[in-house]
Parts: sequence; C-alpha cells; structure tokens
Amino acid sequence: MVQFLIEAMTLSILGGVLGIFQGLAGIEIVAVVMNSTLTMSVPIALMALAFSIAIGVIFGMYPASKASRLRPIDALLYFA
Repeated sequence: MVQFLIEAMTLSILGGVLGIFQGLAGIEIVAVVMNSTLTMSVPIALMALAFSIAIGVIFGMYPASKASRLRPIDALLYFA
C-alpha cells in the first residue's frame, strides 16, 4: 500500500509542479500580448500544489487499499 501511495504522491507532485510552470508560461505569454505586468502569487501557487498532492493521495488510496488486499500475482493480473 505504501508503494502505491508513494507513486500517487510522486505523480501528483510532478503534475502540480508542471501545472505551476505552465501557469507561469501562460502568464508570461498573456503579459507580452497585453503589454502589461502580471504576477503569480507564491502562496496561491503553493496552495495549488498542496491541493494537487491531496487529490493525488486521496484518489491513490482506493486502488492502493484494494491492491494491498490481493496476492501479488492476482494484483498484477487484475490491474494489468
């Protein structure tokens, strides 16, 4: 179960960080097009990252708990 949760958290952290970078790129593009100054709030970006991690862990717990109750060979057959 821990392995599934670590995987879910790693993927959600990676997705959150990529989302923040995409947001920064979007802000830069819009700022250039509109000829203005736009900024991203650091606390809001951190809250978005925390939300991404929370969603990843919450939705990673169900398959993790389901797979942890199976024998390894059955888990591989069922989830493959």
